[in-house]
Formats: sequence, structure tokens, C-alpha cells
Amino acid sequence: MSSSNFDTAEAPMRILLVDDHPLVREGLSARIEAQSDLEVCGETGSIQAAMVEFAEKVPDLTIVDIQLEDGNGIDLIKDIHTRYPYAKMLVVSAFDETLYAERALRAGALGYISKRELQEKVLEAIRTVLSGKRYLSGKMTQHLLNQAVNQKGQPASHPVERLSNRELEVFQMIGNGMTTAAIAGQLHLSVHTIDTHREKLRHKLGAKNGAELMKLAVQWVLENG
Repeated sequence: MSSSNFDTAEAPMRILLVDDHPLVREGLSARIEAQSDLEVCGETGSIQAAMVEFAEKVPDLTIVDIQLEDGNGIDLIKDIHTRYPYAKMLVVSAFDETLYAERALRAGALGYISKRELQEKVLEAIRTVLSGKRYLSGKMTQHLLNQAVNQKGQPASHPVERLSNRELEVFQMIGNGMTTAAIAGQLHLSVHTIDTHREKLRHKLGAKNGAELMKLAVQWVLENG
């Protein structure tokens, strides 16, 4: 028998990790590297570095968190999907999937899974998305089905669900205790623009003033962070 017959095994699928917490990346990397059919080809915590890594490594799958060092994971998903429509992306995040999963799918991701899920579920999500199929929890699938069946278009069950992606990002930052100037700096926007977002948030969420908006934001982050 020719020795070449032993070289027919497929190469491991290559995965790029994008998460702003090094310990989380380390844990995910360990899970992935323990699988003979998977390997980590790169990792980073920022949008800018992720775009460079993707262009250099061309991974089979990119795992993205919602909160990154220099912005929102949804924006990264949009950027990658726009430049590389074939890219397969999976969100692994601690944030509430009922708020972010649909946004992630619309941006170009194929799946969403909570960091709280068991190791087996995370690996199942990875392999499902690598096969080109969508992956969502049973709870989120039911949520989307209920929305589809509801032909009358009733309003979202929680006001936060009606926020735009940018508004939700600003709301999250407010809840994390960031000042208007700090938010403007991180998002590369003017202080006036952030003030406008804060005013829109106040009206949409029914907050009487800035202090009440802050209270709502902090409570939301504590419940969903």
C-alpha cells in the first residue's frame, strides 16, 4: 500500500477568535485545539486587528464577541460580510440573545450562542456553522418563529429591543459607567452626536432625565452582561 494513502486526511478547519477578554480566548482556544478537526489560526480583541487577521489568515470560521476593545462585534460582522460575503461567522457572547441574535444574523453571522452554554453545545454550534447552516438556541428559534407568525407586527416585548444597533451600543456603554466624552472617543463620534443618541434613548425608554436613563442602563447591563 502506498504511503500516500495515509495523507488523505482533511486538514483541520481554521478558526479566528475575536474577543476582548484574553481569558475567554484562552478557554475557547483550549476547547477548539482539543478537537482533531479544528484549530485556532489567530486571535485578537479588536475590530481593527480582526480585519487584518482575517485578510492574512482567511479562516474557515470567525468567532466574534459582541463587546470588543474598539467597538461592537456587530459592526465587525458587517465589515467582514461586506468584504468577504463567503465568510462564516458565529457569535459567542454573554449578552442576551433575544436582543443581539437577530441583529447578528442580519449583519451576516450564521449563528449565536451564549458563553454560558456547555462545551459540547459550543462545539456543536461551531460545527453547524462550519457546515453552512444556521445555529440558534431552541429558545431563540422559538422567539423568531413567534415573530414570524405574528402577522400583525406587534411591538417588541421590551423597549430595548426597538433600539438601533448604535443606540443599543451607546446604552450599553452608559450602563458600563462611561461618560459622554469617553463614549464619543471610543466610537470616534462627536460629543454632540452622543448627546443626541442619549436624548433619543431617553425618549424611547421613557426615562424622565439623564439620571433615570443611567439607572436603566446600569440595571440592564447587570442583568444582561
